[in-house]
Amino acid sequence: MEHDTAATLAERVAVLELQEAVRATLSRYMDLCDVPRHSFPWEDMASLFTEHAVWEGTGPEYTGKFGRLEGRPAILAMLANFLPPSPHFKRNVHLLGNGLVAAADGTASGQWIMQQLSEYDGGGTELISARLTVDFELIDGTARICHFRTEKLFTAGLVNPVHA
Repeated sequence: MEHDTAATLAERVAVLELQEAVRATLSRYMDLCDVPRHSFPWEDMASLFTEHAVWEGTGPEYTGKFGRLEGRPAILAMLANFLPPSPHFKRNVHLLGNGLVAAADGTASGQWIMQQLSEYDGGGTELISARLTVDFELIDGTARICHFRTEKLFTAGLVNPVHA
């Protein structure tokens, strides 16, 4: 009985550690998507994804806008259209809700609500809320994104943004 309890506790700790690794990876992804940024650590962004990862827009607004990208190079190429040194965003910040993460046997899936506040280089501001559904694999002790899905739920212009 004592061995079963130790094994059960070890399994539970492994699940909690994987869930925390997943949250850390997604938080790092969101942080890297924030602007301004003086230089962009593309190697850090690449390390968050598995080699054959999928990144896709879902739902009526994002399916056509983003489509489905397969493989780390395609994902990084798409992100390069939005992140420095691209002038797409003047300022951009992502706020990530707590979310729910299910984890077992080195894989995990989670769902979060994300808010994105953006000021565009060409003018205009926007608040977007999206549902993120993300699958992860544990590789060499790090949770890496293997399937990232984003669906726009809400959007609105921002009034009177404060300029720093």
